[in-house]
Amino acid sequence: MPLAAALLALLQGCAIFENAEPTIITAGEAPTLIPEVPFVVSPQEVVDAMLALAKVGKDDVVYDLGCGDGRIVVAAAARYGARGVGIDIDPLPLIQARANARRAGVIERVTFKRGDLFEADLRPATVVTLYLFTEINRRLLPKLRSELAPGSRIVSHKFDMGEDWTPERTVRVGDSVIHLWTVPPR
Repeated sequence: MPLAAALLALLQGCAIFENAEPTIITAGEAPTLIPEVPFVVSPQEVVDAMLALAKVGKDDVVYDLGCGDGRIVVAAAARYGARGVGIDIDPLPLIQARANARRAGVIERVTFKRGDLFEADLRPATVVTLYLFTEINRRLLPKLRSELAPGSRIVSHKFDMGEDWTPERTVRVGDSVIHLWTVPPR
């Protein structure tokens, strides 16, 4: 039995993947999309603090770059009525993200995409959330500054932008730190 078929059979047997839309990786595309950051979840109290710090509201479009299981965009849609887009290079957490959105009743307000965050179109976003390494945040900085409209908010769990952009606020949540930036006028 090929590995892909075995994985699909395993996923079909798991209750958390009920009605999930499977994502199949072909041998030709797998080597081109390799995560640079391990999947580590943000605790719920950190997610709540990130959304509160960004002052997310019903008119916002929240993009989570490296969304993993989708908890940030699901919470933004469920609590604040925002729309959300989660982008992750790894297809397996995206299956869980879709299941989480269905379970929370917000699947119509959120979208999950497999892709490279450096190639994603960020222009629709009014809030961007990150849990990436500082070096990756720094590499993203030109894209964030050029594609996000002035007034858009960026919130990062733990990692800052280095010396290139000082956060306007830094808040401690338990053992974690979150940083906030607002895109300045051009």
